[in-house]
Amino acid sequence: MNTLKSLRTTFLEELKSKVTATEPAGLYDPVHYILDLGGKRLRPLLTLMSAEMYGATAKDAMNAAIAVEVFHNFTLLHDDIMDAADLRRGKETVHKKWDVNTGILTGDAMLIMAYRLFEDYDKDKFYQLNKVFSRTALEVCEGQQHDVDFETRDDVSVPEYLNMIKLKTSVLVGCALQMGAIIAGVDEKEQELIYDYGINLGLAFQLMDDYLDAFGDPETFGKEVGGDIRENKKTYLYLKSIENNDCATELKEWFALHFENMTEEQIDEKKETVKVFFEQSGGAKATLDAIESYTQKALKNIEELSIAPESKKQLTDFSLQLMGRKS
Repeated sequence: MNTLKSLRTTFLEELKSKVTATEPAGLYDPVHYILDLGGKRLRPLLTLMSAEMYGATAKDAMNAAIAVEVFHNFTLLHDDIMDAADLRRGKETVHKKWDVNTGILTGDAMLIMAYRLFEDYDKDKFYQLNKVFSRTALEVCEGQQHDVDFETRDDVSVPEYLNMIKLKTSVLVGCALQMGAIIAGVDEKEQELIYDYGINLGLAFQLMDDYLDAFGDPETFGKEVGGDIRENKKTYLYLKSIENNDCATELKEWFALHFENMTEEQIDEKKETVKVFFEQSGGAKATLDAIESYTQKALKNIEELSIAPESKKQLTDFSLQLMGRKS
C-alpha cells in the first residue's frame, strides 16, 4: 500500500493531467486557480486509500478521486459566494478575484466535469458510482440550505446542527471512501462500514473546523478567523455556549447584529467578545469533547473493517493526525 505522501504526489500529478481545458479562459482560469490553491486533499486521498485497502490500485480509483476533489472545490466556490467570503486557503476567493457571475458559471462547469470523470468505468461501476455520488451531491445541497436557514433562526438545536454538518460535510467524506470500496468490488455491507467511518470522521473534522474558525491561527487557518461569528452561524460552539444562562442573553444580542450594518472595527470587537463568551460558557470545551467523541467513534469503525492490520494502522494514524491539525 502506498504511503500518504506518495498518494498525494501521484494524485496532484493526475489532477493536472486530467483537468486541462483552457478555453474560454474566463471559464477555465478560475477552475485551475481554485484547484491550485492547495488544501489537504482529504477526500480524494481517502478514495485512493480505500481502493488500495480493499485490493484495487490507486490508478483504478484515480478518476473517482479527482471527481471528488473537483466536486468539493465546486461546493467551496459557491459557498464562498453565498457567505460573501474574501479568503479561501489564504488567497482571494474566485468571486473576489473575478466576479460573482464568473464564480457561479465556473462552479457549474466543475460540477459537470466531476460527473464526466466516471465515464471511463465499466457499466456496473459507473452506475454504482453515479448513484452514491448523486445522492451525496443532493445531500450536500440540503446541508447548505439548512446552514443558510439557521442564520435567521433563533431556535436551532444541537441535533439539527449535527445533522446539517453531516449533510454538508460528512456525507462527502463517506462517499469518497465508499467509492474506493465500490471500485475494489467489495460487498454492500463492507461499503456501509467504510461509509460509517467517513461519517464519524467527517463530523469530527467539521467540529474541529468550527473550533478553529474561532480559535485558529490566522497565519495557518487559510480562511478568515471569526468568519462564522461575523455571519452569525449557529455552530456547535455557539449552541453549547448559549446553554449557559449566564452567557446566553449577551451572546444572542451579539448574534442579532448583522455585519452588513457594522464597521470593520465593530466586527472585530464582536469576534473578540464572542470568543471570550465561548470560553467562559464552557462551549469551547464542549466542542473539543465532541471532537474527541466522534474521533473515537471513527477509530472504533476502523476496527470493524475487513482490511489488513497494516491498513487499519494507516487509517488510524491518518485519523489521529487529521484531528490534531491546527489549520
